[in-house]
Amino acid sequence: MVKELIINSGPQGSTIALLQDKQLVELNKEQVNNNYAVGDIYLGKIKKIMPGLNAAFVDVGYEKDAFLHYLDLGPQVKSLMKLTKYIKSGNHQDKLLNNFKLEEEITKSGKIADLVSRNMLLPVQIAKEPISTKGPRLSADLSIAGRFVVLVPFSDATSISKKIKSNGERTRLRKIIESIKPKNFGVIIRTVSEGKGVEELQKDLLDLVAKWERFTTRLKTTNPAEKVLGEMGRTSTILRDILNPDFANVYIDDAALYEEVRAYVHEISPEMEKIVKHYKQKEPIFEHFGVDKQIKAAFGRTVNLPGGAYLVIEHTEALHVIDVNSGNRTASKENQDENAFLVNKEAAREIARQLRLRDMGGIVVVDFIDMHKPANRKELFDYLREQMNLDRAKHTILPPSKFGLVQITRQRVRPEMNIITNEKCPSCDGTGEIKASIVLLDDVAANLAFIIKEQNEKNITLCVHPYIEAYIKKGIFNLQWKWFSNYGRWIKVKAEPSYHLTEFHFLNSKEEEIKL
Repeated sequence: MVKELIINSGPQGSTIALLQDKQLVELNKEQVNNNYAVGDIYLGKIKKIMPGLNAAFVDVGYEKDAFLHYLDLGPQVKSLMKLTKYIKSGNHQDKLLNNFKLEEEITKSGKIADLVSRNMLLPVQIAKEPISTKGPRLSADLSIAGRFVVLVPFSDATSISKKIKSNGERTRLRKIIESIKPKNFGVIIRTVSEGKGVEELQKDLLDLVAKWERFTTRLKTTNPAEKVLGEMGRTSTILRDILNPDFANVYIDDAALYEEVRAYVHEISPEMEKIVKHYKQKEPIFEHFGVDKQIKAAFGRTVNLPGGAYLVIEHTEALHVIDVNSGNRTASKENQDENAFLVNKEAAREIARQLRLRDMGGIVVVDFIDMHKPANRKELFDYLREQMNLDRAKHTILPPSKFGLVQITRQRVRPEMNIITNEKCPSCDGTGEIKASIVLLDDVAANLAFIIKEQNEKNITLCVHPYIEAYIKKGIFNLQWKWFSNYGRWIKVKAEPSYHLTEFHFLNSKEEEIKL
């Protein structure tokens, strides 16, 4: 599997496309003014406590207060409160936690009103970006993510990714981390750490420790509702999380961003620095690599599949619904179940791609084509799970119900990617009505008179739809001869099949459009 990252930079931010074997599988947007990214740490101010919800609303500078549930406080929230109090009062000089005494952990059945009070200051981390009408979702269980490990303050535990299966490798990684991690810090060892040496792991851990030191330094002078520590840009975050030997190229069309990304890749994986390339051609980068065409084909209510089947994707406030249709795909009556199975497998692969591509979160209900054989239903379920394994977002898939519905829950941490693929009709400008055809030629004649008399243009060419061209040239005494009689100049008329019916343009002798 060959992966490529195509990055299109513009004044509003960057659009990042991830291709697998030339097929678009993820699309991310990094906006310049997006101040609330997952992983950012703010000094929150408790505004309101809701005992009924066992939650609090917190001011982090967003127009709507952010939501913090009791279960998102984290077991060591008392230690975090104590540290914040010490730092703000100037009593904490140690940037790490070597001499810090941890408080007891809170229970899962406690009440938020017993821990926090109105106007209290508490460092919080963005767990979900603002979505629709909702403000950010917060967590007080702070963590700082690196390429190979994640640093967790107020803990001594060392956790290892379940995707690392080898017991010997798990033991090796645990010994390395436990020998270098600072006191009162826990560490989560990520999947990409497998096979890495002491030097790489130590460097990554030291970078995270330096970030924690910046956090404690800034916290002392940070005002309520301000950012204390920011996550990296979306581009760097994606590279940090998914960069591996499968990557063949990273193309970037902006020189400054290219240097930034190249420096970051050199820092985290020097041997892969050469795959970062600056795209300098005149053709837009997304057009050159076929990304624009794939975006137009993949987004929208209906998504066509190669075999003639198609998906219909509907969105509601509560959930997303995907309906699988066989379309014009046909099979013999004796083989209907097998045909349905093949269509469903094709749909399952595309559904897994669509969830990643659109970043659809929450509840997704899929209505597959009915199949009667239990073996086919089980194989389809296993195939869907296999395709979803490529998805980095946390998700759960339930077996098909007796109605043939498959339910998927997928982690939602940022707004869904929504791209409008329908274009405004150039004839009616989206109104559903066009100018009366009978006055079209009056407009052409008026503009022609202006060009000849006022602009004194020579060798004029009129470009119109083929139907209009045929009408203008109809008969011996046609409009072309009439214009020649009026102006003493022969006006060329050229048919343009790509034009809509009422579209027309005038060109000068250099084949350049005459601006009216």
